[in-house]
Amino acid sequence: MSIYRNAVWFVKGLQEYTKSGYEAAAKHFAPADLDVNLSGRSFMITGANSGIGKATAQEIANRGGIVHMVCRNKGRADAAKDEIVERSKNQNVHVHIVDMSSARQVWEFAQSFSQNDTVHVLINNAGCMVNQRELTEEGLEKNFATNTLVPVTDDLLPPVSSQVTVSSGGMLTQKLNVGDLQFEKGTFDGTMAYAQNKRQQVILTERWASQHKEVHFSSMHPGWADTPAVQLSMPSFHAKMQAKLRTEAMGADTVVWLAASPAAVKQPSGLFFQDRTAVATHLPLASSRSTPQEDEKLQAVLEEFALKFKP
Repeated sequence: MSIYRNAVWFVKGLQEYTKSGYEAAAKHFAPADLDVNLSGRSFMITGANSGIGKATAQEIANRGGIVHMVCRNKGRADAAKDEIVERSKNQNVHVHIVDMSSARQVWEFAQSFSQNDTVHVLINNAGCMVNQRELTEEGLEKNFATNTLVPVTDDLLPPVSSQVTVSSGGMLTQKLNVGDLQFEKGTFDGTMAYAQNKRQQVILTERWASQHKEVHFSSMHPGWADTPAVQLSMPSFHAKMQAKLRTEAMGADTVVWLAASPAAVKQPSGLFFQDRTAVATHLPLASSRSTPQEDEKLQAVLEEFALKFKP
């Protein structure tokens, strides 16, 4: 079945996830959707110093929003901030240094931030795809810690009005495996682990939406974009597909739309988006649906994990 999923997904990707796929979809966008003034609204973006996160931060700053960039590397974060401020002429861009693979650091940052600041929109963008099994200082598998565990506790930050999670269409190749969240069984496959994490993110988004009606939750697929992360983690894919890949701005477009457009929050909470449109979370005949019990177990296990690292 995984061979079938991968084949169908790749053909779908060639049609929809590439630069030409974006250009075809963009013909149907409503330009006025992002003709917005974001002054006074606060946006927190994890992994904001490069790639889709940086492009998202730039677009929000261009529209006057208050931007909180949560990054791991101070040098790269400060350089990205300077570039965003220079281009946008918006001084309300702030850098916070946090290792997003450390649940303890995220708890500490959230508690400190919430004492003096507010955030209206949280954008979970930070991601990780390591090709060999690697543990964090806290003893957790790094993909799992960064992609799934850290965003899981919705009370880490002050209440938000919207939460956007940058997932991936790669999750369509995966059925939830709640019995091996840290990939301890069998041969480790970084690409599979990443896609499994992205499936987990989509399931969590759906569950949060059903449990917290006061917040608008969404997840999205940015398409195949030419980002530093893709170049580093998937060098052969990047080399073969480079001419077809989206720009970072194209990849960020739906993130910005979900975070900033009044049209987006009119959509039901909990959906998965691609090019400003809600799309299916399973391929046809792919047998990738998990049971409600498995979804519930995923959330319960993750919340238990997260609480272990609360200061």
